[in-house]
Amino acid sequence: MSQVAAYFFTLYALVSDRFEDRKDRGATAVEYGLMVGLIAVAIILVVTALGGQLQTLFQNVTAAIPNGTPPPAGG
Repeated sequence: MSQVAAYFFTLYALVSDRFEDRKDRGATAVEYGLMVGLIAVAIILVVTALGGQLQTLFQNVTAAIPNGTPPPAGG
């Protein structure tokens, strides 16, 4: 086999490996995107379901603080 043919076979192997790796990275990115989307939907559903209870809890805590007012900004 000549050196030119060996060079082209080596080049072909490198290029095919790089493109095969990109396919895997693209699929992984899509999978991570779907997971992030599902987590965001779950957070929105939980906050919506518990929003009223959290508001009541924070109002009770605020009422229990002496004077019921937050400290002034900056200190």
